[in-house]
Amino acid sequence: MSAEGSITRFLGPLRAGDEGAVQKLWEAYYERLVSLARKKLGSAPRRAADEEDAALSAFDNFCRGAVEGRFPRLLDRDDLWQILLVLTVRKTANLLKRENALKRGGRAQPIALSAGNANGDDTVLAELIDREPEPGVVVEVAEECRRLLAKLDDPELRAVAVWKMEGHTNEEIAVKLGRSLGSVERKLRVIRTLWGQELPP
Repeated sequence: MSAEGSITRFLGPLRAGDEGAVQKLWEAYYERLVSLARKKLGSAPRRAADEEDAALSAFDNFCRGAVEGRFPRLLDRDDLWQILLVLTVRKTANLLKRENALKRGGRAQPIALSAGNANGDDTVLAELIDREPEPGVVVEVAEECRRLLAKLDDPELRAVAVWKMEGHTNEEIAVKLGRSLGSVERKLRVIRTLWGQELPP
């Protein structure tokens, strides 16, 4: 059985709340989720929680959402990874925000998103950012990722794009590909050009 089939066959049981399917998917994705969270957290101090907590929380949200039918486009391992990626990035952003609030005396404070905005929009935006993403938003992001990746005919370009979304540095991608740093940077320019034609101005 292919790796694709081995993951995809657990999605139906997962939606039905099968604990065995949940465990198999957790085992398959645990390392990747923790690695992604670790990269996103960088060198930030881990007081109350760490990358494992972020990964576990994201996976738990995903499982609950799948059982509740919130991911109707969850068809294969690519859909699964895109949803997990969005949720994990969201969790690590929230973790960093909480850690920064603890450093400032334990109170959550809004993040200033732009300098000199006197009309209160920053507070509203910060509150929106602090919330869990709506399932519809997660699906939209996953579909947009899938659409943009489909525009990259070259498998290497797709791999570079996914690795960048996962938080890998250009140097790390060069090592993964066995290419020079300049080659990776050229590929990223190609990706930006191709995607720039697809995205609204």
